[in-house]
Amino acid sequence: MSPASSFSALAPERAEASHSPLRLAPRHLGARHAAILIPEPGARHFLAAPRGWRLTAAGRLIAEGAARRALLILDGLLPGAEHLLELEGAEPLAFRAADCAGLADVSRFGAREGSEDNGAAIAAAMAAAGEGGTVLIPAGRWITGPVFLRSGLTLRLEEGATLALTPDRSRIPILPARDGAGRMLASWEGLPEASYASLITGIGLQKIAVTGLGALEGGGSAGDWWSWPKETREGARRARTIFLSRCEDVTLSGVTVRDSPSWTVHPLLCRRVSAFGLRIENPPDSPNTDGFDPEMCAEVLLEGLHVSVGDDCVAVKAGKRGPQGESDHLAPCSGLRIRHCLLERGHGGVVMGSEMSGGVRDVGIEDCDFLGTDRGLRIKTRRGRGGSVSDLRLSRSVMRRVETGISVNSFYFCDPDGTSDVVQSREPRPVDDLTPAVSGLRIEELRMEEVRVAAGAFFGLPESPLRGVEIRRLSVSYDASPTGDVPDMALNLPLLHHAGLVAQFADLTLEETEVPLSILGEPSC
Repeated sequence: MSPASSFSALAPERAEASHSPLRLAPRHLGARHAAILIPEPGARHFLAAPRGWRLTAAGRLIAEGAARRALLILDGLLPGAEHLLELEGAEPLAFRAADCAGLADVSRFGAREGSEDNGAAIAAAMAAAGEGGTVLIPAGRWITGPVFLRSGLTLRLEEGATLALTPDRSRIPILPARDGAGRMLASWEGLPEASYASLITGIGLQKIAVTGLGALEGGGSAGDWWSWPKETREGARRARTIFLSRCEDVTLSGVTVRDSPSWTVHPLLCRRVSAFGLRIENPPDSPNTDGFDPEMCAEVLLEGLHVSVGDDCVAVKAGKRGPQGESDHLAPCSGLRIRHCLLERGHGGVVMGSEMSGGVRDVGIEDCDFLGTDRGLRIKTRRGRGGSVSDLRLSRSVMRRVETGISVNSFYFCDPDGTSDVVQSREPRPVDDLTPAVSGLRIEELRMEEVRVAAGAFFGLPESPLRGVEIRRLSVSYDASPTGDVPDMALNLPLLHHAGLVAQFADLTLEETEVPLSILGEPSC
């Protein structure tokens, strides 16, 4: 579904006029780029109706348009200048754009649209820009090997620019699994593993930004990446499109990221990562092309994203124990906020796991739209992973045309032994550090429309039941489909069709909802 066709279905009802106008909230103010939140009551990804806006600076008009989304992206600011944003129904916002130490246009350093690899020219432009400067990718299509970012720099993609990863893997270096100090550097599905460098790669950096209205193209369809989804080539795993390892103070804003070899945006062991107004898109049949995967990160803000991909839209990860129980690479993932996002068509809208051995805690999801995802909110884990998911909140959101709205699955059949009795048995087993736990899940003001399978399916372990699941003000309507399905990927799950809430080994509390709750007994295995 295109954004235009999504708009009428997902726009909130027009809020009653307030006695006082809206106060716009800057989320990011760069030298040439800004992200502004329009805090309209009831707005999720889209506003109830378009609002006209105009931006002026230095006595002249910079840009104007009609805002349709809760997050407004402004591009083409004047560095260091005072700006005035006027928006219908809002108080004018005056702000000063950040200073810029210098602008380096890659076309002035030898980059050519017809070149097979503009990597050297881009690296030269980064060296010339210096800390606090901006590297400009102008309009046009620019093929390159991996771009290794530098601390203190902004990579800016002008509207009409496409920066594309070369399809020639011989030009792409391989990142080692661990750095010289033995710390996890590259990864694959939660473990330290050598991987091909990504189109945008950052390692151990501070204060970096990728902004603009252009596009990053990972080359998934141009190369052979999708033909070996779970294999290695030349001893390495598939590239991502943006991969950041141990970086701090990261801003990603405005750009389109598409056609990824595997996970699209993957920050690993990073702190203070903010993403505003990204559009992330991959074909529906592209393997493991998750949209945004914060793994073992702290303080992550995702706001105003539109994600439509071949796997999970947002997948929160916390690493995975190794086959011999290795755990020195593990760390928690905590302090995530996901707001005003449109999560479309993926296997799951917001997903925890299944790599969660380091633990996931303090995740807030607010004012989001889930459209056509297999599951809306999904937690997946299994015996042998360990770790916990705790303090997860979902509020003021809408799920439309989902198979199962909320799924918590403690029997997820991943890994070669996923269908074994150890993983799938409903008989209690001893509790140890390999036993996962889920607790503190609070869902409030959630509307589901055109559900096919179930509003919610909650399956805990007999030795580790789901604790503290609270659901308040949930409404559900169903589609016209004649058949149902199992609610998630595990053995011994019931076939459901137009079901309410189904639970086993779970403690659920319901308030202000008429959705029926069915508690399953212990099945015979």
